[in-house]
Amino acid sequence: MNTGFGQTLQLTLRLASCTTLLLFIFGFPLAYWLAHTRSRLRMWVESLVSLPLVLPPTVIGFYLLLAFSPENVLGRWLHDIFGIQLVFSFAGLVVGSLIYSLPFMVQPLQAGLEAMPPQLIEASYLLGKSRWTTLRRVILPNIRASLWSGAILTFAHTVGEFGVVLMIGGNIPGQTRVASIAIFEEVESLNFGQAHQYAATLMILSFLMLLAFYWLNQHNRQWRIR
Repeated sequence: MNTGFGQTLQLTLRLASCTTLLLFIFGFPLAYWLAHTRSRLRMWVESLVSLPLVLPPTVIGFYLLLAFSPENVLGRWLHDIFGIQLVFSFAGLVVGSLIYSLPFMVQPLQAGLEAMPPQLIEASYLLGKSRWTTLRRVILPNIRASLWSGAILTFAHTVGEFGVVLMIGGNIPGQTRVASIAIFEEVESLNFGQAHQYAATLMILSFLMLLAFYWLNQHNRQWRIR
């Protein structure tokens, strides 16, 4: 395995890991709100969350590129006040991935929370348990299958991103050159052997993650029957 391949694969897995962790932290409160709210805004928020499922990734990447460009207000403000440059940086890839992979984390969590009997949470509060204890001891254990499903789907989806990461990150070795971009570059250079190495690795990785996803779903159905 050459250095460039290992570096690119490491960056890809790092991006997927960061995205999955951050989406759980920020996506869980959103999923909880969607699962329990009766607000009229729910339909609008659900539509925004689901938008990346139907919107071409290049559209998202294009508008992120415009928004975070130092030539525009938001990008200039981030650069001047916080010294942050999101365009053509790993941080920019993370932000783009958070938006593009959002529904793959929020929707499984929302489905798990909606399927959970509300009496379990009410009983925990009646027993004097705090919100944090209820979250840790009651809610999370009861939606563990949804947690794993969201994590696996988010990770797998981020690994396979192309349009968003290309638009906002470009192709900088060691910084923004992830595996999907590397495949495109190697094919353009007619280096099919190296492209096959990247493609085969992603195919095997994606298959194993989907296998884990379906195994968890089957295991969860059998656990409910018992």
